[in-house]
Amino acid sequence: MTEAEAADELERLAKQIERHNRLYHTEDAPEISDSDYDALVRRNTELEAQFPHLVREDSPSRQVGAAPAAHLSKVRHALPMLSLENAFDADEVRDFIGRVRRFLNLGEEAEVALTAEPKIDGLSCSLRYEKGALVLAATRGDGTTGEVVTANVATIGDIPQRLQGAAPHLFEIRGEVYMSKADFAALNERQAKEGGKIFANPRNAAAGSLRQKDAAVTAARPLRFYAHGWGEASALPADTQAGVMRAIAGWGVPIADDLQRFTDIEALLVYYRSIEAKRADLPFDIDGVVYKIDRLDWQKRLGQVAKAPRWALAHKFPAQRAETTLEGIAIQIGRTGKLTPVGRLRPVTVGGVTVANVTLHNRDEIARLGLRLGDRVVVQRAGDVIPQIVENLTRDEVRPRYEFPDHCPPQYGGCGSAAVAEEGEVDVRCTGGLICPAQRVERLKHFASRQAMDIRSLGDKRIQTLFEKGLIKSPADIFRLARHRDTMLQWKGWGGTLSGKQREEGETAVDKMLDEIEARREPDPVRFLVGLGIRHIGAETAKDLMNVATHVKAVEEKARQLYPLREMSPELGESTAKFHARQMQAIKDVLPIEGIGTVAAFAVADFFHEPHNYEVWVDLLSEVSPKAFISDTRQSSITGKTIVFTGSFDTMSRDEAKAQAGKLGARASSSVSGKTDLVVAGPGAGSNLKKAQALNIRVIDESEWVSIVKDAD
Repeated sequence: MTEAEAADELERLAKQIERHNRLYHTEDAPEISDSDYDALVRRNTELEAQFPHLVREDSPSRQVGAAPAAHLSKVRHALPMLSLENAFDADEVRDFIGRVRRFLNLGEEAEVALTAEPKIDGLSCSLRYEKGALVLAATRGDGTTGEVVTANVATIGDIPQRLQGAAPHLFEIRGEVYMSKADFAALNERQAKEGGKIFANPRNAAAGSLRQKDAAVTAARPLRFYAHGWGEASALPADTQAGVMRAIAGWGVPIADDLQRFTDIEALLVYYRSIEAKRADLPFDIDGVVYKIDRLDWQKRLGQVAKAPRWALAHKFPAQRAETTLEGIAIQIGRTGKLTPVGRLRPVTVGGVTVANVTLHNRDEIARLGLRLGDRVVVQRAGDVIPQIVENLTRDEVRPRYEFPDHCPPQYGGCGSAAVAEEGEVDVRCTGGLICPAQRVERLKHFASRQAMDIRSLGDKRIQTLFEKGLIKSPADIFRLARHRDTMLQWKGWGGTLSGKQREEGETAVDKMLDEIEARREPDPVRFLVGLGIRHIGAETAKDLMNVATHVKAVEEKARQLYPLREMSPELGESTAKFHARQMQAIKDVLPIEGIGTVAAFAVADFFHEPHNYEVWVDLLSEVSPKAFISDTRQSSITGKTIVFTGSFDTMSRDEAKAQAGKLGARASSSVSGKTDLVVAGPGAGSNLKKAQALNIRVIDESEWVSIVKDAD
């Protein structure tokens, strides 16, 4: 896969996963199963591991849950409620334990104990106890902010209002609110008789019941709870995961009956298979088994990445398959002009979920599978971008071949321009650029999206309407919409044809949108850069580009804010040869920054060298003034320096040391060069140490490095 393909797929995955997060966590109305969702996240993780410089600001690996619902009050969690990394086979579990050993610098003989328990399919909930009394209950929400459901939780019999025994002064218990299979069936039967809502599965029923505005509705629903961990605590009753969970059970809070502790990986996997075998007979839905490092001091050292702890893993159950017919192939046109084929299936139920559409990725994927309309295909709900076609059962039958479009298809909003694949790429793209309506609309949607300018009141449907009505053609037009307020209020559904309270509500909605747009006139520079929609420039690369500003001297303040974008833009009247020479110098300045590759650097240069894009850029800067970039790394004596770790260490692994360096604003490199500022050498250091000494580069040992880290805390 090329970088261009990976960037486009990561963009598509981010949008898909964000949508399904909202449907699942906020609206309690998921359209795909948990295994479908897990497969999307898995594919995203695989691509990010392969192309780390393409990680986006809105990456699913950085997001937890979804925004809290509007009808419930909000509360910020004292400690984030994280999600878990997933594994789908035994080798990935072994890899997880191997990573733990390497990170903690443990030998093969060192015992690594883990707890294991079924992963129940419910709604995450946090219970805050003070002096033993329940004072606050909240859902996970987006991991940082949740919904207050204290009154609702008070109706759940499994949850004590006061803990038994001597609990710490402050202790936050975390677990899952769920509904048993039998209670779910009885609830749906009652709902059907009363003409009420029929729930799709027990998880949806539990989530919808807990997040009611009226606690009386929750009280009428048969909800249960079991704990699987904790958050903020004034003290811990034990120094192991298993020990703390036993204490929680002793306080009267249910925990998993099958919670066990293992020191042997093969015994751990036998446990997993035993839970899978009795999955159908359990009284509640589960979708896997959760493993956690037992020692709490190791958990603390391991820490977390983006949205998941390094010390826990969810081992998911395998996928399911079904046969159906490919009835059609539609084309989606992305903001970069990529033509993505989407298979339309005869709806088929796969493990209880109806699948009607699949992504076909690109022209080569259709050819690889030999797909034609009318083929019988096998659809899988896990393992890659899901749902996906994994096999064509009728590829040997005589049937007209599918001809991939060689022009941007007008029937799907395209412009009719030639559609071609550039040399070395498999993706077919429209050559129309900004003259293509589909691309322009998608670029506008991207600009206003959550990962970019985050103008939430300006959703996809509104952008489509505003574009079709001719009020917005470019991003700068968004900031001129206030001039057209009266016009918008005449439109049906926006205030026009309405009267009384409905018209007032329409006006309020339009004014809210305009106020939100006005509030974005001084945007965060990283979001602003991401919003431009430059290929290969996700949030992480954008941050790296912004960080370059901290190393630039004698550059006017305006340029410092968005360097090297300004340096990569042509001057008026500048010759092509002169621009390219300056462009190459700017790229050379960028490339030493970790995370920025040649492809990304040239993408920025190419974007600004395109006259249409440069005009959009200049026009946009006439309406907005991006804030100065502020790095989120901690300032320290090594900020901005390049460090090489070599040899072995007693108290940490190289990975742990590199993670520490990154938090302090330093760049960890694998080899010594003239650009190296510091070498941290342990026993066994070889060629890197010799080269550092030859270049008179400062060398310190592990204890000195530990002191640097402590001084920065």
